[in-house]
Amino acid sequence: MLDNPESSSHQDVSRHFYAHMENPLLWPIMEVLKQKPSGWKVHTLAAHLNELGFVPVLDQVPEKELFKKNFLIMNALYQLQEALYPDNWLQVQAMDIELMCGRYHGSTHAIDHQDPLREYYVDWSNYEAEEGEVKRLLNEFWTRYKKYVGGVETDMDRSRALSLFELPLDASPEEIRKQWRRLALRWHPDRDKGNTAQFQRLCEAWHVLRS
Repeated sequence: MLDNPESSSHQDVSRHFYAHMENPLLWPIMEVLKQKPSGWKVHTLAAHLNELGFVPVLDQVPEKELFKKNFLIMNALYQLQEALYPDNWLQVQAMDIELMCGRYHGSTHAIDHQDPLREYYVDWSNYEAEEGEVKRLLNEFWTRYKKYVGGVETDMDRSRALSLFELPLDASPEEIRKQWRRLALRWHPDRDKGNTAQFQRLCEAWHVLRS
């Protein structure tokens, strides 16, 4: 049977959407790990994030709620692992999550892109939700996070945002995403020589560019 061209086109758009999805739990999790680098399990990390107000109700069915919460946290951990590497190492194991800082630079730790568990959790299509639902959920997370870091509304537009990111007007979504991670890690308030005001400005720019 031949594939429906319209269906194939929709799948291509969805794959592109999922491939460039930024999980807003990335930064709350990094802050939590900076304050307490070790001793975390997925369920204890989930409980702590819930206390901070970052994890709303994801599904009315308890089993799906648990799955979706676990998926978002694991997805964020794997994204954060890649963003921090190679200067730092984030150990991602369901029962043993640990942020190992600079002293591990140059060690034997390496990202295994063939790890089937990693492949599963970085693929947004496994979240088992429609694209619109995922986008709505992440926008809600992003709004919560902006309030958490104290961001304020600005006159930021796409041109100013790209200028702040030091990128050309024709920058690709992948280039924008990589630059966001690089700059956010550089200026995050919990980092050495971080700057809260600059980080908030970057958050505003990213919010514009990811729309």
